Amino acid sequence: MKFNDYYPTVLREIEETLGEVDKTNISNFVMQILHAPRIFIAGVGRTGLVMRFVAIRLMHLGIEVQILGDITTTAVSKNDLLLIGSGSGETGSLFSIAKKANNLGIHILLISINPDSSIANLAQECLKIPAPSPKLIHKQDKTSIQPMGSLFEQSLLLTLDCIVGMLIQEKQLDADSIFMNHANLE
Repeated sequence: MKFNDYYPTVLREIEETLGEVDKTNISNFVMQILHAPRIFIAGVGRTGLVMRFVAIRLMHLGIEVQILGDITTTAVSKNDLLLIGSGSGETGSLFSIAKKANNLGIHILLISINPDSSIANLAQECLKIPAPSPKLIHKQDKTSIQPMGSLFEQSLLLTLDCIVGMLIQEKQLDADSIFMNHANLE
């Protein structure tokens, strides 16, 4: 298959997947991120990289954000928010983190393919991105020409970027004010 044959299908898959994301849930996520004193971000693998992308953007917006597992991550407080990205919702290390956060009374938001997962059962809200994954046990109707969890990871990135765009509007920020927080020692 040639690139010009492949990419239109990839774009169509992403568009269809994003079209099925619950817009009410997204609005709730925006408000919770906006009002949380601090956001803690968690994810592993490629999904973890996407979660790191959003952490940078939240920092650019002046939101206090930390990535779990970084050496400078501080202790959480009761009013903080834990935002987890996990396609399957069953990643062992993330489940362990969610259990501990739940015991500490931390508000947990999950973005996942599986709203019936172990992590989703601990989260206060789960935003479902309806993409296929070989990690899910139950049968899925959706398929993708892309390997493994690529459609989820791409849709996760775009969903989070849309959430950032909505936060920019809510905070009434402009490009100049956002750029003031961009790294300048590079």
